[in-house]
Amino acid sequence: MATTTPLQTGFCFWYMRRGKGSNNSNAKDKDASSESKSETEIKEETPSQQLSSSPSTTSGPPNPNAATGSNPYENSVKRIATVKTVQEFWSTYDFLTRPNDLPTTTDYHFFREGIKPTWEDPHNSRGGKWIVRLRKGLASRYWEEVVLALIGSQFTGIPDGEVCGAVVSIRYSEDIVSVWNKTANDREITDRLRDGLKRILQLPSFVHMEYKPHETSLQDKSSFRNTQVWKPKSAMEREAASSSGGAGAGAGGSAISGSSTGGLGPTGGRIHRSGSWGDRDEMRGPKSKRDIDRSWR
Repeated sequence: MATTTPLQTGFCFWYMRRGKGSNNSNAKDKDASSESKSETEIKEETPSQQLSSSPSTTSGPPNPNAATGSNPYENSVKRIATVKTVQEFWSTYDFLTRPNDLPTTTDYHFFREGIKPTWEDPHNSRGGKWIVRLRKGLASRYWEEVVLALIGSQFTGIPDGEVCGAVVSIRYSEDIVSVWNKTANDREITDRLRDGLKRILQLPSFVHMEYKPHETSLQDKSSFRNTQVWKPKSAMEREAASSSGGAGAGAGGSAISGSSTGGLGPTGGRIHRSGSWGDRDEMRGPKSKRDIDRSWR
């Protein structure tokens, strides 16, 4: 009998496809994931786990919460598999389509077992997430780095159970990787998580990361709008100098801003905050107001 190496804690892979064709994509992905499980694994699933991965969760009597959109969202998130050993992780991960090859408006979620990837989950309700926006084509690499960091407990200096999970969101002109944590009001812990994420992803020093508490997401019904933008001190100093010299509006040194905050590229040129850091070398003239103010739900 082959030996297995247990993970420190179990994790669940989840999948969500927004928009047209989501039902077909979910069915195809679930069929694919089922092939990577053995009959024993399927039998060992609890009834609640089986329910969460069943298409029947999208039907049933009307729910008064449906008007808020929370119930349809939760029903649209499908559990792919639960992994508790290194072998189970790789047998699932190797089978999944890489993020770069996923259709737009698709999300992968990788969360600790027992935590649903929803704002309302008791483990998430008082937390938030760090957001990294990426140029198209980089999502697969950075998603793998984050997932391996989670199962390998590479977020050092952070209490066990503080990091709830991670999400990769495939969008039209950028992709987004976010890491969720349990307590948004603990500045020291959130800063440690930010620094750990920068270290694991080896992000350039000028990268502007964003944080958003889930309570704010529940209020404005969005995932990536109205975020708090963290900038390295050097970037804030450059923006302050640029602002005092009259170069551009709204380029003050504040680290907190809305969705249209600007940033500085390595050559001092203005770039819009909602763009990915990988776009810094590909700016081709001024952007329209629609591009600058675009937010991703």
